[in-house]
Amino acid sequence: MTLGNFTPRETVGELDRYIIGQDKAKRAVAIALRNRWRRQHVTSDLRDEIAPRNIIMIGPTGVGKTEIARRLAKLAHAPFVKVEASKFTEVGYVGRDVESMIRDLVENAIQICEKEALEGVQTRAQDAAEKRLAKMVLASRRPPDQPPQPEQSPQTHQFGPLSFQINPQQAQQPQPFYSDSEINDLRQQIRNGELDDAEVELDVTDTNNPFMTIFGAQGTEEVNLQDMMSQMPGFKGRTKRRQLKVPDALEVLKQQEAKKLIDHDKVQRDAVQRTEQAGIVFLDEIDKVSSDRSVGGPDVSREGVQRDLLPIVEGSTVSTKYGSVKTDHILFIAAGAFHVSKVADLIPELQGRFPIRVELDSLEKEDFIKILTEPKNALTKQYQALMATEGIEVIFESDAIEELAGYAAEANRRAENIGARRLYTIMEALLEELSYDASERAQSKFLVNVAYVKATLDPILADQDLAKYIL
Repeated sequence: MTLGNFTPRETVGELDRYIIGQDKAKRAVAIALRNRWRRQHVTSDLRDEIAPRNIIMIGPTGVGKTEIARRLAKLAHAPFVKVEASKFTEVGYVGRDVESMIRDLVENAIQICEKEALEGVQTRAQDAAEKRLAKMVLASRRPPDQPPQPEQSPQTHQFGPLSFQINPQQAQQPQPFYSDSEINDLRQQIRNGELDDAEVELDVTDTNNPFMTIFGAQGTEEVNLQDMMSQMPGFKGRTKRRQLKVPDALEVLKQQEAKKLIDHDKVQRDAVQRTEQAGIVFLDEIDKVSSDRSVGGPDVSREGVQRDLLPIVEGSTVSTKYGSVKTDHILFIAAGAFHVSKVADLIPELQGRFPIRVELDSLEKEDFIKILTEPKNALTKQYQALMATEGIEVIFESDAIEELAGYAAEANRRAENIGARRLYTIMEALLEELSYDASERAQSKFLVNVAYVKATLDPILADQDLAKYIL
């Protein structure tokens, strides 16, 4: 089983490690993922004509819709973005432009491609960083002679209607000569941890990224002020001086050297291509923008959002700061509870772009038992790991887990059905006392059995008002 080459059966097997049940939905996304691989291997001109089979997942909250899409993207190492359809508004209203989700998708692809590129140059970056750090340590021990620098007055720069005064950079100091043997000796000391307590001064890139919201013809967008300021004279690559321990300085230098070694233009080209060919957009709460067209009312904005989404899903070109991105082969997975509305309430054109419809099952007591025990990231395992940091071993008896599942199912029946999310409230109420005083307990074992579960949760569930707020 190789990366990006999963068979549908293998994909379902991987999803089974984190998500309980929902076999129909898993099969649908597994086939959609495999169809991408198949399309890439079509050699004729037909490749560009093969459109992705977009999916609509129908089911109540907390049954695994978002988790299926997120795990699928991780499995495929594909750019992924989750957006709520309800936060978009029709063009002409104040709100987010629907094209912003494609820009977010490209940013995610940039991070993935940059991370992969950085991993490929780690050895060379480590070598270069150690040499730089060794020279810095030597310079702190044997600083070079510094001739007096003449005073330089600030320079005035014009940027449009604005003018800025920039202090000129000081002339670069002459670098002293250090022999290879001196550098290698210090590098060995750095590796051995002999200089971990030493400190060096280092210029670190200023990572403050202030954002500004602008209102444009396409709605509101957040703009990175640092990107804008970097276009001004004297602002590009601004750094600040910091005093760092040698191990911390080595990590900073390693990152700096790695970024010098990668081809940023290639990263951007690869990211745009990966977005177009492998991107996944998860449109949550799609039912919130549907409306019953047979009933009059102020639903024009909802239908407007659908019409704005339509060209993106059908296939269009979106302008981003990394270039134009075609959305023809991006996989869209929509999801919604559809309690009040139904899929047929979406405009016909949008319905036609989601040919696969999967209904997810509500979770029952048996599903909750599996969710608490089987997944790799099961809640019981999470609480055991958390309490282990305090030296407490938490043991869940099988009967207690079955009882917990029963309480979760009962709470969902009495109140709003929030699916597996109910387990979070149940578990938090159950272990609140332990979480509070765990740091004051000696190293010990803590047994969660049926008696403890009933003693803790019965009083809460018996009081209707209390259960409403706690569970």
